[in-house]
Amino acid sequence: MAWLGFIPEDPVALVFVLLVLGLIFFVYLMLRKTVTEFSEGMRKGQN
Repeated sequence: MAWLGFIPEDPVALVFVLLVLGLIFFVYLMLRKTVTEFSEGMRKGQN
């Protein structure tokens, strides 16, 4: 794993980094779904 210098060697730090990245990805997906559903609802409401 020495060739992956940006990944921490400490297992606790690795789990923490993975949790943070997962949380960011989850928030991104939720925001994207909310925005697309809102814009679709606005378009249906205008018809």
